[in-house]
Amino acid sequence: MERRRSPAEPEVRSMTPADTTIPAQPTLRVRRIRLHTQHQAVVVMRTDCHVCRSEGLSARSQVLVSNGKGEVQATLFQVDGDDLIAIDEVGLSETAWERLGLKDGDAVRVSHAPAIDSLASVRQRIYGNRLDARAFVDILRDVVAGRYTEVHLAAFLTASAALPLDENETADLTGAMVDVGERMRWDASIVVDKHCVGGLPGNRTTPIVVAIVAANGLVMPKTSSRAITSPAGTADTMETLAPVELDIATLRRVVESEGGCVAWGGAVHLSPADDIFVRVERELDIDTQGQLVASVLSKKIAAGSTHVVIDIPVGPTAKVRSEDAASRLAERLSAVAARFNLATTCVQTDGSQPVGRGIGPALEALDVLAVLNNAAEAPDDLRRRAAALAGAALEIGGKAAKGQGLDLALATLASGWAWSKFEAICQAQGGLRVPPKASYIHPLTAARAGRVVYINNRKLSRLAKLAGAPEAKAAGVHMEVRLGDEIDRGQPLLHVHAETSGELSYALDYAARAGDIVEVEA
Repeated sequence: MERRRSPAEPEVRSMTPADTTIPAQPTLRVRRIRLHTQHQAVVVMRTDCHVCRSEGLSARSQVLVSNGKGEVQATLFQVDGDDLIAIDEVGLSETAWERLGLKDGDAVRVSHAPAIDSLASVRQRIYGNRLDARAFVDILRDVVAGRYTEVHLAAFLTASAALPLDENETADLTGAMVDVGERMRWDASIVVDKHCVGGLPGNRTTPIVVAIVAANGLVMPKTSSRAITSPAGTADTMETLAPVELDIATLRRVVESEGGCVAWGGAVHLSPADDIFVRVERELDIDTQGQLVASVLSKKIAAGSTHVVIDIPVGPTAKVRSEDAASRLAERLSAVAARFNLATTCVQTDGSQPVGRGIGPALEALDVLAVLNNAAEAPDDLRRRAAALAGAALEIGGKAAKGQGLDLALATLASGWAWSKFEAICQAQGGLRVPPKASYIHPLTAARAGRVVYINNRKLSRLAKLAGAPEAKAAGVHMEVRLGDEIDRGQPLLHVHAETSGELSYALDYAARAGDIVEVEA
């Protein structure tokens, strides 16, 4: 007998194929809103947009924007009213716009971003668990694909600092950073490189070292980072002298022609995750050992290097404070490098005071030019430091016998060969430039007569950054004294350089509050 349906019971109908068809996701028109967010992809939509309502999207949701040819993950911000965008539009930041290659009015779909499985590994690390190679590869792939927000990146870096990476994790992170980027290979059996672990203002030896080494016939494809916590990175300084954003084809052409280059690593994607991490590390003002080792070595390995000289400055206000800490860092660098068949020579150097006179991209570039041109006013400490590092590279590269590299490096400078090679490298990279000069220069003078007994590297770096470096290329600090100098009351200790009056005032206010940046003992 057929059962009779109660009036309160809902009717159940059989479904046909047509009934189960999922409606096509609605599209929105894109608008370029000229919103600059640095590297973060951002989209803007109306709070009453039908897509926001149907998808359940709210402010700061992670969304996926796709146009059939590509997709980008972005952070959603919302606005009320139609002053900025219409109800059927989505506004894209410059970063999101460039990644998709759109034009105004193109149709896109916006939906919830997919879950990021690798965040489970980040959470494990936050709770004190070690990660394996597979976890690091998964994390790095998502990072490079743009799936990690600034919050996710900060969480990963902080978790890697609170519980420092051990040797296995450091090696696995290094390998993952290499795997997710490009990798270069060279015909030469020996490819040399050089790196400084940082923490010492003005230590801009790399352009000089590359010129000396390449002038002696060795291959040195130098890729460098921009500043992390310092007022200038090598790429920032070199950019005031020549183009550094070289693609791989251009970099290869320069090196094959001149034997060396000084390029920004971020442009050639040799270790793209590192450049993303550098950006966040700069904001957090952290630079931990594990990340440092992986950052340094991943770029050397990806660049095809076989031998690398690593400068480790040691001093009370340098990044590395003691000889014991420097030895431990050298051991970790050498141990991890050996896993990738990369030979390392670590050199401990004096980190008690800045190198050269300039601190900041253009000011450091002027020191480099002075050394290469054998100018009378060239800072001798920069000349001898660069020659010592170049000498170590010449020795491991077989161009000088052990103990004779320094003499060969100094002779290469004195003869003008290094300058000729540097000039040729700059021309091959796009042309030699003249470093810019600051519009505002102000002295900080000695409050008493006496002898300079202490220089605080960290406060100097902070002062140069507040003056605008490294973003403002001409900004920074020019040192007028060195340790041991006898000075008079009122004599300039340094000059602050700034491109705007506001940045100069900001820097001078810090100098007034910071205490002795340069200590003078009567």
